[in-house]
Amino acid sequence: MEFIRSRIENQVMSLSGLSLGKLDLENPKGDPGLFGPDSVSWQVHGDFSSMLIGGISALLMQALHPLALAGVWDHSNFRQDMLGRLRRTGQFISGTTFGSRQDAEWLIDKVRTIHLQVVGTAPDGRPYAASDPDLLTWVHVAEVSSFLAAHLRYRNPNLSPADQDRYYAEIALVAERLGARDIPRSRREVGDYLARMQQQLLCDERSREVLRLLLAAPAPSRLAKPFGALMMKAGIDLLPDWASAMLDVSQNPLQRQLIRASVNRSAPMLRWAVRNGSVQRAKRRMGL
Repeated sequence: MEFIRSRIENQVMSLSGLSLGKLDLENPKGDPGLFGPDSVSWQVHGDFSSMLIGGISALLMQALHPLALAGVWDHSNFRQDMLGRLRRTGQFISGTTFGSRQDAEWLIDKVRTIHLQVVGTAPDGRPYAASDPDLLTWVHVAEVSSFLAAHLRYRNPNLSPADQDRYYAEIALVAERLGARDIPRSRREVGDYLARMQQQLLCDERSREVLRLLLAAPAPSRLAKPFGALMMKAGIDLLPDWASAMLDVSQNPLQRQLIRASVNRSAPMLRWAVRNGSVQRAKRRMGL
């Protein structure tokens, strides 16, 4: 049983940002970081399965914004290294959520510096810059709304409305430090923001290529391949209806039911197996 547990944990770790090293989430002792263990952000970001599903859904939503997609398309190697992109994103989220204050600030400064170099012209002729405060807000909201939606579906459907609002208010700090502006800080504000943004979104050949690449993304091992395919389907299932319609991805009610049941069967096994994930390491730092 220990062999199986370790094998599963190693597979999970290989997909996470922890596999990149550079972060010591167990030190310095007693440092609560940006949020601390009593935050809702620790709850929402502490479950690997729901965060992976939310991240896939967020990436597809982000691909519907022509300027946000242009920056990634022109300046990232995600088409050749989808797993690397996943790990780098995971490292940022883990470090800013669970890391020490120094590590969180280091990651934020690092990303801000990278953003200053990401400039260009989108296919429609409009200039873009990754440091654009409005684009940063879009990327942030697409991510955190997807993370919360996945948490409510697969981890804690009973998270109170007040705590959901508190999550948005807490996690806005990271977007603010990155340079975003007019950041929604409640469920109502996020809902209103997404409704307003729909008129700026577009599904084009690049958006469809992102979907195709995600569905074809290689797994780190044969053992992880069925799990990876399930996570992709669950990420598509998590999309808001308007985003699914734009991407023209349809799943009938039976397919959705089977996807959700399969995730609910596999997620407890992953929670059982993972003893050295981000939240566990951060709790040890805090003496919990």
